[in-house]
Amino acid sequence: MRESAAERHDRLLGLVRDRGSARVSDLASQLGVSPVTVRRDVEDLAGRGLLDRVHGSVSWPQATAPATGPAAGHGLVLGMLAPSATYYFAEVIRGAHEAAARAGARLILRISDYRPQEDQARTEGLLSAGAEGLLVAPGWQHPGDPSAFGDWISSLPVPTVLLERRPTAGSPLDGLDRVCSDHAHGVLLAVRHLVGLGHGAPLLMARADSPTALAVRSGYVEALTVLGLRAPQDVIDSVPAELAPEAFEEAVQALREAVHSGVATAALIHNDVDAIQVVQRLAELGVRVPEDLALIAYDDEVAALADTPLTAVAPPKREVGRHATELLVERLGQGGTDTPRRHLTLLPQLRVRDSCGAPLP
Repeated sequence: MRESAAERHDRLLGLVRDRGSARVSDLASQLGVSPVTVRRDVEDLAGRGLLDRVHGSVSWPQATAPATGPAAGHGLVLGMLAPSATYYFAEVIRGAHEAAARAGARLILRISDYRPQEDQARTEGLLSAGAEGLLVAPGWQHPGDPSAFGDWISSLPVPTVLLERRPTAGSPLDGLDRVCSDHAHGVLLAVRHLVGLGHGAPLLMARADSPTALAVRSGYVEALTVLGLRAPQDVIDSVPAELAPEAFEEAVQALREAVHSGVATAALIHNDVDAIQVVQRLAELGVRVPEDLALIAYDDEVAALADTPLTAVAPPKREVGRHATELLVERLGQGGTDTPRRHLTLLPQLRVRDSCGAPLP
């Protein structure tokens, strides 16, 4: 099976972390890819603060600030499991790395590439590498994944904080510290804004392959209930255009038909990449954004870079990583004290641009 970019990034980070520093040419040889590919990967990872780059070499980032205060984490080693080092989780990782550096702690990273069956083994690798506390974002994608691939997390031998994951209420994982974005609030912001511009209930086009996607779907139902609205039609299932071009085209055609038939004049699309591709294809089909369809994207990773900059809901990704790391350092500083666990929820923001057709009131 062809290696994904996320897997390659994970191997690259592991090589640099183990060595402290490495030349780009040596990394290309070790990874079995071209120097051009490694340079592109290094630029990506360095831009997200995961590596330091100097004159043909890269090094593991060093702490940039001394630890201070009673909860300082000087000398601590923190482990982080993330499903990806790109897109959404790039900012979460950056926030965690910045917070660890400020505390004088070292952060080591493992990537699961959304394969939850590998989460436990990768986490054990973090413990073997010396992690004294863990930040864990399991690679769950489907509703049954927490029960199928999550029980092991509650028995980890070190303090653990869950990131952007909400376990089943009352389950052992529900008793762990966690820091999450309130995606239901983010969806409500989007729906309320579109309704405030004079539209009826917006149509939802969304994926179903991640906890964020599932939270957006459930948040959509909650938002319509809060605002006393009914969905104009069933949710349109979104799929990546590059992985399933026929299914993507079917979804775009369904949205086009909803616009032409007058069923909907506004839409919320998860995620940014899908939204940009949908807008491009709709233009080819004669549907203009925002003239014919007011549109809001969810995630705000690349929404501002579209031809028509997309209004987007922006979860506080970097802050999730930062707060989770600060909470973990605090836990480690408390030793064995029996203090209450915390569920910290951070609110997304709505960043208004051209695609919804009017500014925020």
